[in-house]
Amino acid sequence: MPHERVIRHGRVEPDAWRFVGLDEGEDLQALPHGAIVVPLAVWKARRDALLARLEPLGVWLEPHDEPGEIAADLPRLALVAVRFPKFTDGRGYSTASLLRRRYRYAGELRAFGDIGRDQLFYLARVGFDSYRLPEHRDPEAALAAFGDFSLRYQGSVDDPVPLFRKRAAVEVRHG
Repeated sequence: MPHERVIRHGRVEPDAWRFVGLDEGEDLQALPHGAIVVPLAVWKARRDALLARLEPLGVWLEPHDEPGEIAADLPRLALVAVRFPKFTDGRGYSTASLLRRRYRYAGELRAFGDIGRDQLFYLARVGFDSYRLPEHRDPEAALAAFGDFSLRYQGSVDDPVPLFRKRAAVEVRHG
């Protein structure tokens, strides 16, 4: 059963993706029809069969997974999801940055797991564009997080030029 709602490109909408392998004891041999997201281990073991399905396909990564393992297949993936098992585990930020910067992934990049409103602004900075919040968190209320800060001092995936360089460019033009 797909998750009820997801934040995608700044809006709350129904989630058409089914995440496979999240429930303990789930049968990973009989994959459901429709848009699915599989764990990296399933992708590596069944890549050709998954691609032959001709349905929307995604891979989800755990914090310890190396995003380079799917680099060659990124053009075939409509979604890459990064799991945050605990809100204190920040490795997913680095994974997202690598996917966007090093591997040039241009598809949908989703954060899911134990994430909350306070993290959304920072998750967007490193390249996430969709978010599946835990069931107890309201995605509508979380949308306000994207407007929490008006200035970004450091460069990042969403805005690579740091503020000091922008200010220097303005000074040169008006100097």
